[in-house]
Amino acid sequence: MEPHSFSRRGFLLGLAVAGAPAGVAAQTGGDSRIHDVRRYGAAGDGVRMDTAAIQSAIEHCARSGGGTALLPAGTYLSGTIVLKANVALRIEPGAVLRGSVNLADYPAHVPSLRSYTDTYTEKSLIYAEGIENISIAGQGVIDGQGAAFKGSYKVRPYLMRFVNCRNVNVQDVTIRDSPMWVQHYLACERVAIRGITVRSRVNANNDGIDIDSCRGVRISDCDIWSGDDAIVLKATTDRPCRDVVIANCVVSSRCNALKLGTESNGGFENIAISNCTVSETRLAGLAIEMVDGGVLDGISVSNVLMKGVGAPIFIRLGNRARPFTETGARPPMGKLRNVSIGGVQADGAGPTGCALAGLPGHAIENVTLENIRISFAGGGTASDALREVPERPEAYPEFSMFGRLPAYGFYCRHVKNLRLRGIQTGCTGPEERPALVAEDAETVELADCALDSAAGAESVVRLTDARDVLANGCRTTGPIGVWMRVQGADSGHIRLTANDLAGARKPVERSPDVPPDAITVRD
Repeated sequence: MEPHSFSRRGFLLGLAVAGAPAGVAAQTGGDSRIHDVRRYGAAGDGVRMDTAAIQSAIEHCARSGGGTALLPAGTYLSGTIVLKANVALRIEPGAVLRGSVNLADYPAHVPSLRSYTDTYTEKSLIYAEGIENISIAGQGVIDGQGAAFKGSYKVRPYLMRFVNCRNVNVQDVTIRDSPMWVQHYLACERVAIRGITVRSRVNANNDGIDIDSCRGVRISDCDIWSGDDAIVLKATTDRPCRDVVIANCVVSSRCNALKLGTESNGGFENIAISNCTVSETRLAGLAIEMVDGGVLDGISVSNVLMKGVGAPIFIRLGNRARPFTETGARPPMGKLRNVSIGGVQADGAGPTGCALAGLPGHAIENVTLENIRISFAGGGTASDALREVPERPEAYPEFSMFGRLPAYGFYCRHVKNLRLRGIQTGCTGPEERPALVAEDAETVELADCALDSAAGAESVVRLTDARDVLANGCRTTGPIGVWMRVQGADSGHIRLTANDLAGARKPVERSPDVPPDAITVRD
């Protein structure tokens, strides 16, 4: 239900002031919709507790139909504050909202909506549930003093948590040093996060932004430097996370940079990620993980630059099958389909390689990788190229979960309708693995690709039990032995057309178990 007109007008005026430059609030000091927390007893000296004063300002805004609770320059020490409908919290330049280091200042707030996050923490510095038209804005700072909190999830608060809210705006603030996740948005609708800065590497689980079972989310122009996953979408309820746009962000993480999962119960639909840079990220630059049931359908990623990542791309369909409540039944096997990734450039990728891995009988479907250039570290050996990779269906998904992959570039297993177009790969160090390995792969297109490989490698491309494969317009990048090796009795209908393989001693080699008519080569 839409809010009545007076509440909406109050919120919109408050939001306009919340997003205004410094000094505007002082000029409009006579406006009854602007509530300076100092008028309610806030000291702003970083020593005395200002929780009650800040909360009082918020309550007065709410009672008057909406407005702005204003934190002018100063340091405001606080425990949990609870936002109300139609209220904007404005943190002015020079103002710091600093979280208390005393856990007793964070009363538990258990949401009425049940999800797997019930097992994490019920505490947070800023909390809102079941309301609409709320805003946190300004060029000030939210500081969680996260290094002071030691122990399990339960004793480390989130900095910001919004549950089942609508029309949420977070803009321009700097958020730093969280004890737990920096910000958690659970089952919210119409969320806009714009121009914020996150600096949080002081504790475990320092995710930068967690979007969980939400709908209608825009994240743009943000600068995230996080200890755990930087921008991560989750679905810890039975509701999908859907209609999400992430654009123009600068991201660095000690874990994954841009991630869907691990929790995936409700699934993901209509997600677009574009125009981002990723740097100095220990794990994956882009991780797409479905392991707790749910359906992932419709993901588009474009124009992402990466430097110094463990693996640029990791896609995993597994079966950890964790329920979204502690007492719930295990979810059924999930699905992962309709993913498009294009315009990715990555330098300084690690030696593991990129995995696209489903499970036997449960293929990843309809994936397109296009116009991608990656430089890997290399270092793989001939024995790495031949190692058998375990399935590990119930394992926690991570790009390194299979060990060093048999391909230095892309290892694709249990996939259907895979298109690789305009892919360029190379290594800065010695490398004896193929650039591409596909196993149990059906309907694969390899077009206009330049895959570098050492002359001593077994092959540039290796197919095992691959069916309906078309390689067209590909070329060698230097003298090599075999360009494509085909093996497995289930391999068939493999066609090579109009490729420039002059640098290869042998364009195709098949093992004895491959049917004689499985491969066709045309100039």
